[in-house]
Amino acid sequence: MKFFGNMEEKNNELHIGGVGVERLREKFGTPLYVIDEKYFKDKAQIFLDNFKSKNFETRVIYASKAFTNLYMANLVSELGLYTDVVSGGELYTALKGGANPQKIYYHGNNKLYEELELAIESNVGTIVIDNENEYELISEFAKKDKVKVSVLLRVNPGIEAETHKYIQTAKDDSKFGMSIFNEKTKLLIKEMKEDEFVDLKGIHCHIGSQVFDEKFFFASSDAMIQFAYDIEKNFNLNIREINLGGGFGVYYTEKDNPFELSEFLKKYINIIEEKLKSLQFNVEIISIEPGRSLINNAGSTIYTVGSLKETITGLKYVFVDGGMTDNPRHALYEAEYEAGIANKICDEVAYEYTVAGKLCETGDILIENVSLPKVETGDILIIPSTGAYTYSMSSNYNRIQRPAVVFVEDGECRLAVKGETYEDLIRNDVERK
Repeated sequence: MKFFGNMEEKNNELHIGGVGVERLREKFGTPLYVIDEKYFKDKAQIFLDNFKSKNFETRVIYASKAFTNLYMANLVSELGLYTDVVSGGELYTALKGGANPQKIYYHGNNKLYEELELAIESNVGTIVIDNENEYELISEFAKKDKVKVSVLLRVNPGIEAETHKYIQTAKDDSKFGMSIFNEKTKLLIKEMKEDEFVDLKGIHCHIGSQVFDEKFFFASSDAMIQFAYDIEKNFNLNIREINLGGGFGVYYTEKDNPFELSEFLKKYINIIEEKLKSLQFNVEIISIEPGRSLINNAGSTIYTVGSLKETITGLKYVFVDGGMTDNPRHALYEAEYEAGIANKICDEVAYEYTVAGKLCETGDILIENVSLPKVETGDILIIPSTGAYTYSMSSNYNRIQRPAVVFVEDGECRLAVKGETYEDLIRNDVERK
């Protein structure tokens, strides 16, 4: 198991941010999401320090769908990051967490009436328009309230990044955005230019997630800058911002080979600067939207081992007190993880196990064929690299309570989300009288 950030071994016990796993289990129970706060801060600083230019303003926008709550929203604002939200709930959380509305980007392919109402009334800085219907709805709102709404248009540059098909997002037939090769896109841009209540600041794209080859980002930036230049000239627009999205790949297992982030970001900026220079094209803002690449390796999940089972075929199961309700990614994407036995982290590997959850569901598997020391009931099993798309995708299937979330730093642990109780499970239920 690869260690990240402020993980270390002390007397054969894993510590994260100076806090031992036994202490974490005793204080908060398991399953438990654990976030290494300093590692997240350090990762954010890498983005802020290396994605910058003397030629234009740069913005690092945290994609909060990866992981958010009030504590996280507080932290994102304190670090000077912008915030990307994709629903009314994420927007509400960001606002309640102290985000400056002008530093919020609101995304989504089917924003609801009440969500747009909240965004416009809250004076959100940028709404990213996905399609013609959404533009009409925003325009109607803006005219009614006599306000000018700042927007970007999400477009697809036709870049098919090499990643899982469920997280490719810029193909010509994607559910998101409008193709740069479609005449409808140009007609919409023309209509938006003539709308006195809608301020089209620029364009946005996102080519996908878990992309490991730099060339896809470079190709996308080239296509986006060229398209922005063309529409500025053809429609006499003032394109002020190009938002290039995120998708930078991260490590889960030895099969993953993420690029070195600081060097990539410097190279990315240089390529953007050169393309703009070649066109003699001035853009005020270039922005990116990292989510997983900021939070994923800062997060781990710890479980308590319950039953053990060996099948007639020799398959060894380790059953833990969580499962697909706290991490559905294996069930959804066949996602792979590493694992360790955190209370005896230095013990030699002994067997190959399949780690499964406690749900009444055959697909409730967390990891298949993972090498671990001899596992015993009561051990603490840790799965690292679970900061993104675990808590945010968790559910109450089988009426399982969602775990607590705790941030650790310098030997201190701070509760960010309370673990749910049985009472929480029925709080919104209404009895049939």
